[in-house]
Amino acid sequence: KAIVPHESLHKVCKIPNIEFYGVKTLQEAIDLLKNKDTSSPASQQSAVEYPFYEIDGEKYFYIKEYAEDFLDVKGQEVAKRAALIAAAGFHNIVYEGSPGCGKSMIAKRLRYILPPMSNDEVLDVAKLHALDFREPDFKPHRTFRSPHHSSTLASVFGGGSHRAQIGEVGLAHRGILFFDELPHFSRNVLEALREPMQDNKIRISRVNAKVEYPADFLFIGAMNPCPCGNLLDENKECRCSELEIKKYKNRLSDPFLDRVDLNVVMQNVNADDRASLSSKEMHKMVVEAHIFAKRRGQAAFNAKLSDAEIEKFCLMDEEANAVLAIAIGRFALSFRSIKKVQKVSRTIADLDASEIIMKKHILEALSYRRR
Repeated sequence: KAIVPHESLHKVCKIPNIEFYGVKTLQEAIDLLKNKDTSSPASQQSAVEYPFYEIDGEKYFYIKEYAEDFLDVKGQEVAKRAALIAAAGFHNIVYEGSPGCGKSMIAKRLRYILPPMSNDEVLDVAKLHALDFREPDFKPHRTFRSPHHSSTLASVFGGGSHRAQIGEVGLAHRGILFFDELPHFSRNVLEALREPMQDNKIRISRVNAKVEYPADFLFIGAMNPCPCGNLLDENKECRCSELEIKKYKNRLSDPFLDRVDLNVVMQNVNADDRASLSSKEMHKMVVEAHIFAKRRGQAAFNAKLSDAEIEKFCLMDEEANAVLAIAIGRFALSFRSIKKVQKVSRTIADLDASEIIMKKHILEALSYRRR
């Protein structure tokens, strides 16, 4: 049981398993504590009241709104396919391409095709916003945070002299963290990002205490292929030297890039290119893959599977095993890289409603590896 200000009752009564009593004065609170008040607790409400589907008693809520539609993205079928896979499995993804090829357009639209949110996920986000003195809205939309490349370590990860304020990484919990112009972020920010990308938590050290916040997000990065941006542009000449290109790409360390599941190189858009799938159609495919994964008893998104869960859920047929074995030898894949291929191929198989990972799923997953 808990006593709260009456004006906050409509917010907290959405939290399950607690009886909330709203009071307008201190005397009302005293009367409650002395059992002199006969008022009833606020009736429990679901955190969200939106369309949902139910799996094993758990409700998953969604919003049928697509403020930015993939129909606006002409061509770029490989990049959109990668976005579909990233959304379905919550895989980190980096797009590389010349300015104007659609990297940011795809990133901004990806949020609308992410899997629906459970009641607990909505409450998780609301609690973080409340801790940061933001108004929780209890809507089942996944957040989209896009800090500028000039952002400081404190603004991205949180900080403060008296209390540990939540930064962009924490505010992206259960949603998307988008870094445009990825190599232009400071090396300190990029290296510090490795921990939450790996552990789904952010730890902030203050003078008197250490604070830990959840930071389970889908990371999207977008970058040019070189400093001038023209390296992949057939109609423009690249003005960069090999040394400049190497220095530019070396701003992203191997340990950082090892935490990226999907790497996509985008070419320029042709005038004749047309859009294919809409956001509504892509979201439907993500939802079907989400239901397929949940019904086999899987709690985590594919990108978040532990080693034990990979062994349990990433079952491959003989051909798939053979292809992966060849790839391990040919590309000298690290242990981490092998696990990434398995998890991405699991998502691709889910999109095909296939319980077993097949050769074609492994081959597509390998096509997104870092070269």
